[in-house]
Amino acid sequence: MWYLIVTARSLIWILLSLFSTLLMLSALLSPSWIVASPETVTFENETITYKPSVGVYAKCGRPINPSYPVCTVLSTRGFATEPQIFPNVWKAAIVSLNLGLSIMSLTVCTGLMSGCFQSIFKKSIFTISGTAQAAAGICFIVGVMLQPMAWGSSRVQKLCGKDASPFYMADCSLGVGMWLAITGTLLTFVSACLSVPAEKSTSSDKVQDKIYEGQTLICLT
Repeated sequence: MWYLIVTARSLIWILLSLFSTLLMLSALLSPSWIVASPETVTFENETITYKPSVGVYAKCGRPINPSYPVCTVLSTRGFATEPQIFPNVWKAAIVSLNLGLSIMSLTVCTGLMSGCFQSIFKKSIFTISGTAQAAAGICFIVGVMLQPMAWGSSRVQKLCGKDASPFYMADCSLGVGMWLAITGTLLTFVSACLSVPAEKSTSSDKVQDKIYEGQTLICLT
């Protein structure tokens, strides 16, 4: 017989998994991992203040008009882009972050399936997903740590000053992209830990009692 089992803990686990995945996706696409000091540009006697910034995938520079800043991708030619424009370390960071995102996307799908199927090949879907999320978290850590390793590149030195070096950004500061990545990484590990109580809640005695009563839609707090 087909059952749909949803508990408060399993729902929190699914939503947190989805939220952490979206945070990391936003971080990957963000052009604001490191932000330079404010600069000004004049358009028809109007002075505009902007902050140049760069991420692992995109950058923002001098605006072309008062309303629109220039934000473009670094990898104009993919991984074939010159290291002076797109550092090799950031290419590796993108691979690591994308791998983690792929794993997390799969766990979100398995999390949605967990209401109907509690096991895959006789293995708990929660245990498999939690282990996969821990692996995704490791990929995120690697990706986040690789980004500062390129702070000594010519691109970052042009943005932050000649004193910029690996793990030292000189005149720049951390942007929202980096904070999103750090938060998303931490929440990924929290999600991995929550898979255990989520599993226990869907196999509790209360759930079994509901099944014995013949209920197919089971919702518990």
